[in-house]
Amino acid sequence: MDTEFHVIIPARYHSTRFPKKLLMDLHGQTVLERVYCQSLLAKPKSVTIATDHVEIFNLAQRINAPVIMTDAAHTTGTDRIAEVVKNLSFSPQDIIINVQGDEPLIPPALITQVADVLARSTTSMATLCWPIDDYSIASSPHVVKVVRDNNRNALYFSRNIIPAHRDTPEQIKQAFRHIGIYAYRASFLLDIVTWPVCELETIEAIEPLRVLWAGHRICVEQACVPPMQDINTPEDLERARIFFANKEARQETT
Repeated sequence: MDTEFHVIIPARYHSTRFPKKLLMDLHGQTVLERVYCQSLLAKPKSVTIATDHVEIFNLAQRINAPVIMTDAAHTTGTDRIAEVVKNLSFSPQDIIINVQGDEPLIPPALITQVADVLARSTTSMATLCWPIDDYSIASSPHVVKVVRDNNRNALYFSRNIIPAHRDTPEQIKQAFRHIGIYAYRASFLLDIVTWPVCELETIEAIEPLRVLWAGHRICVEQACVPPMQDINTPEDLERARIFFANKEARQETT
């Protein structure tokens, strides 16, 4: 399916767990530059960086990436990309892909996949997931889990293990990791940011819960390829650096 879409990368400067992470070096490029390059490989109609800080703005200009300075008061990436959609010439039915700024290894196939999912779906939003096969991942509060219904629509997102197996708590059958990439129609994205933050979203610190709380459906399809390392902590960055070093070593021996 050849879906047309636009990518917007919310790029916040401050991070509670890892300040300035988007500007960190990752094998010769910054984390954000790698996200931008991976997004271009998905062949969208446009890629725009939405930031709140002059250092990220200047980086985007150095790499010739379209960039918009957004309100520093935004509390979510959704608010940030909505400001971009509001101020640029998108049509209401344009598909907007929110690619997180801390996903430097994101496979381009996942970006095109989530756009295709929304294009053929009747839901308001689309996102992706991947089966969990490690209890440490399932039990980590840094990994968002999702449970789906029979039509692959989200029932709930949580930082706890879901579904919880009553008799065998260590069991992780039917546990899926949520991949933090979202597809929306431009008009729906502008609607989301007008709704009040719901209590579940605040408790879990998971944005799509606002959409479910408002009664809308989110299609969650299993990713066509495994997700790669995102960057939430300095340890994540080190693992990503090891990935690139190993990749380079393999290329030198072939």
